[in-house]
Amino acid sequence: MAGGNFMHRVISYVVNELVVDRLASSPAFQRFAVRTSKKIEDISSMAARKRQELAEQMKELSKNMESKNQ
Repeated sequence: MAGGNFMHRVISYVVNELVVDRLASSPAFQRFAVRTSKKIEDISSMAARKRQELAEQMKELSKNMESKNQ
């Protein structure tokens, strides 16, 4: 049984290497990877801006609540 496991790992390694090499040399995949990376960066920066806006709104709301209570 151990021999089968070894063969499976060797075949898996060879297939992975072939797939990685093909994808790395594919211009279409490279364009896809660049576009995806850019979109993720854009979404991350938009989320950071929204998080900052919400924090400012919460501070303002907290100040308004405190001034009403006094």
